[in-house]
Amino acid sequence: MRDILKTLADEHAQLKTLFEQINATTDRAEKTRAELLEKIEANLIPHAKWEELVFYPAFAERASHDQLLQHAEAIQEHRAVELTVLPDLHASEKTSRQFAGSVKVLSEFITHHADEEEKEMFKAARQLFSSEERAQMDEDYEAWKASPAAAGLTFHAKAKTALKSVVRNPKAPG
Repeated sequence: MRDILKTLADEHAQLKTLFEQINATTDRAEKTRAELLEKIEANLIPHAKWEELVFYPAFAERASHDQLLQHAEAIQEHRAVELTVLPDLHASEKTSRQFAGSVKVLSEFITHHADEEEKEMFKAARQLFSSEERAQMDEDYEAWKASPAAAGLTFHAKAKTALKSVVRNPKAPG
């Protein structure tokens, strides 16, 4: 039977593999870094947007007081990546140490987030949602990822990151 939690965990694993690959590159690997960053964002952005639009709100509706803290933490981690880490990464030259450092921070952030999500939120979600509901979410997610809405949200998120990166100085905080 399908299960959204398995699908999301599989996507976490794919991202971790991509991060291992990009973190293993040298400063001279400009083309490889660009290609890997594109793959990371192609996996990360739709995943994050769907969680924000569907999974997290559904989780919050059924969550206990303690589980709402997990929810709030997950939302803030998404915001930090979208508003700070990705724009800093895009503001850096792909051949720079700043780029390598930003990739390392992004990979650590996402790995921590994914591990915590799987350990805490997914464990709670198995109790909050029936196997049938999780299977339906998985089907809905697959359909959504192929939809114009997903493409539009992904485009908007990338454009927002690009605009934020224009005003960033990756050598200085803030």
